[in-house]
This record gives sequence, structure tokens and C-alpha cells, in this order.
Amino acid sequence: MPTPPRPRSLRPGQPSRRQHDERPRWGLRFATTLSVLVLGAGGVGHAVVTSLDSGIGRVDPFRDMKNRPQGSRGTNILLVGTDGRDKITAEEKQKYRLGGAACHCTDTIMMVHVSAERDRVSVVSLPRDSYAEVPEHTDEAGRHHDKHPVKLNAAYAEGGPPLTVRTVEHATGLKIDHYLELDFTSFMRTVDVVGGVQICTARPMKDAYTGLDLTAGTHQLNGGEALQYVRSRHTDGSSDLGRMQRQQRFLAALVAKATSNGVLLNPVKFREFASSMLSSVRADEGFGVEEMLNFTSAMKGFSPSSSDFTTVPLEQLGIQIKGVGSTVKWDAAKAKKLFQLLRDDKPLTPHAAPSKPASKDAKPPRRNPGSIVEVDPARIKVQVYNGTRDDGLGQRVDDALQATGFKTTGFPRPSTNPALRRTLIEYDPRWDRSAGSLAIALPGSELRPVRGLGATLKVTAGADFKDVVPVRGEEQPQGAFGTVTGDKVICP
Repeated sequence: MPTPPRPRSLRPGQPSRRQHDERPRWGLRFATTLSVLVLGAGGVGHAVVTSLDSGIGRVDPFRDMKNRPQGSRGTNILLVGTDGRDKITAEEKQKYRLGGAACHCTDTIMMVHVSAERDRVSVVSLPRDSYAEVPEHTDEAGRHHDKHPVKLNAAYAEGGPPLTVRTVEHATGLKIDHYLELDFTSFMRTVDVVGGVQICTARPMKDAYTGLDLTAGTHQLNGGEALQYVRSRHTDGSSDLGRMQRQQRFLAALVAKATSNGVLLNPVKFREFASSMLSSVRADEGFGVEEMLNFTSAMKGFSPSSSDFTTVPLEQLGIQIKGVGSTVKWDAAKAKKLFQLLRDDKPLTPHAAPSKPASKDAKPPRRNPGSIVEVDPARIKVQVYNGTRDDGLGQRVDDALQATGFKTTGFPRPSTNPALRRTLIEYDPRWDRSAGSLAIALPGSELRPVRGLGATLKVTAGADFKDVVPVRGEEQPQGAFGTVTGDKVICP
């Protein structure tokens, strides 16, 4: 595969092509920034992977760089996603709403830190609209540019990978060891090769712009559907920040899938998997399949719990900068502490410890079971009533609800109606989200709003009761940086 031409620099004041087709592109450029990490999550044979190195395009993102930050313990990889819609079929463009012309630009930037011991990976998303300053530089045409403010993703359009690296190093104070650039076509193909990826959502997700339409529950997404999932920014009010969280969840799910279904251990499957992923990759000369193989050989025992994900802490949103537009400003103090942890090679999650290789006979660690629900069961108060003549039913229901995390009173009561056929959930309309979560644990139950009932939900067990379905709340970000570990965000 020939090396793609270097991106051209823009003339001062010249608008990026991105401005002519802003709406659908963000997720496309995000693309396969997710998929490359799975190469570092399992062991494969040397002969299988070294022949794939020729499929990687090469770029020199470190040329003429001086006065760089001091190096960190471990390895820092800058991962960016580029547009590649010109490589997909017209049918796929229409089906997954990928209209518009390819812009060969980037809107997704992630800092990936691999620990020195190769037993932990930290992923920090850097918002595309982050306020940043492009360092003084000379472009490929020999024109000099003074330092000036930009949105972070604009550094790529102005000066390609070298200026992107310099801008990120200036903003974070971290020295970047390797650069990886991928487009979204390989993302779609890679997801399909592993047989799709499972995603759990606690609430319906619908986005008219991308065509995403998911009910609450568990879904097996193919490549195109996965692209819709990571692109969507209109499913709720969280916009780009919520989308970055979904991207991180998907990355954890992709790693879990690739390491659990034998893809990385089957030479035939792995070749197909890696070929699809590497077909749209550009990287620095020092980062090829050989380097990835060195990572995999050292990462035995790596699991989703060995990874943590966060977004750089933000102080303000929607700051208008003249000539730049609406930007987001990092929380300088918290961001400094976050990047210092990476520099010192420390985990981002409180009390997180590196994973240890499991012994041959060791049992896998227990995970919180059950479907993900919108409200954590531990936040839902429940009073159980027995609506039958079975004297022990109320206690069994109370015990089962308590076992899956609901905050029951522990003292079930008899109902005034001892001949109830269908289990009933009564709730104050102000606690409708809690009632919805409880209903998932009691499938087939009737939901009945009762104004003035208060914060404690009332469950009356009927003759139809069989068992409580285990549920769990969405993982709440931990610590000062809102970090989650990979094992907490994948489906049970």
C-alpha cells in the first residue's frame, strides 16, 4: 500500500473543507481510533503479524521538532481518527447516513498511555473543540506562522501530523512517543471481522442525524451500526462529552470481544482482522507491527479491568474566541494533575492496581451481573407486599430484590388483596426512572403511578412471580477525573 500524500497546509484565512460539511463528519473522523488498541490485548505468532507491516502507511510526525517535553515512564501514543468515507460503497453511505465529501481531517484525538510494565492502559480523550495554541512554525511551503489560538482539531488541517503532535505536546506537557492515524473504513470492517460488538444501554437512544435507533437493553452491533453509535451526539443533552463516553465504552467492548472469541489466537482470523484494521493506518516509522508484537508479548493477563478511560477535565464550555469560534476550556489545575499521573506512570482510577497474570486454575473474577438500568438499584427504596396466600412469597421477593442491590426494607407486609395475579409496581410519578429500572428486574409486572406515594416504591408480588432478574446501574465515574475502568462499562 503506497504511503498517502501529506495533508496540504491551509493558507492563512482559508476555510477548511470541514466548514462546508460540518454536521455528519465528527464520528467519521473518530473512526478506528478505537480498534488499534486490540492488537495490544493478546498474544499472536511473530510470523503471522510481521508480514502485515507493509500495510501501514508511514508519516514523520516528529520532523524538525525541538525543545520537546521530557519523556515519561511508559509509552505515550497519540491516536487520531480521520475521515475515509470516500472508500465505502454508495449503499453504505446511504444506509448509515455518511453523506458528504471526505475531508481528510481529524476531529478525534486520544492520548493512550501504556504503562512501563505493560500491565495497564490509560486512555484520555481530548475534546475536538478544546482551546489550544498552535506553536510558532514554518509550513511546507516555507511560510512562517506565529503562535496563535485554534481549536485543537484545527492543528491537523493547518499543519498535518507534525503540527498536531507539537500542539498536543504543548497543551499536555507530555512527550509523545508514537503517532497512529486511522480512518473509519477500517473501523467498520474490523468490527465485522470480530463478529460484531455487544453494547448495553440503559435508555433508548435515537439520533436522526446518524440514524441510530436503539431500544434500552443489549444490542449486537455490526460495523455500520457501531459507527452510528460512536458518531451520535444528539441522543441526549450531553452532546460531544456524552459521545466521547460512548466511544470509550465501545473501545472497552471491542477489546473484550477481540480477546474473548479467539480472534487474536487464530492465525487465519487474526490475519483477516489485522489486515482490515491496518489497511487504513498511518504511523511513525518506529511504530509498526513489530512494535505491536512486543506490546502483546508483554501484556499477558491483560483484561478490560487493566484499562481506564477519562476525558480531560473541563472548566468552561462554549467560550467564544475571535477568529476561532466556540471552544471548551480545560480545567488547568486538574488537567495538570491528570497529565502528571501519566508522566509518572500511575493509574488514573482511585485504588486501581495493575492486573496480575492469572494462574492456570484461577477462577475468573466475579463481575456485577445483570442488565444495565438507568438508576442504580442501590438508590431505589422498595417496600414489598405479598399479594398471594403463599406465606413465604413476600420474603422471597424481598430477599431477591435485595440480592441484586435494591434498598428494600427487609420486612415484607401482607397485601389487602391476597388474590393478585400480576405483580404490581406502584410509584410516585416523580420517581418514574426508578420505577422503570425496578420493572426491568421484575419482567411482566404492571406499572401504576400513584401521586404522593413518595420516594419508596411499592411492590406487590402476584401469583405470576417467578424470579428477580439481576440488574446493575451504569458505572459512575470515579475520582477527580471521572475515570472508569474497562470492565465496568462492558455488558455483563
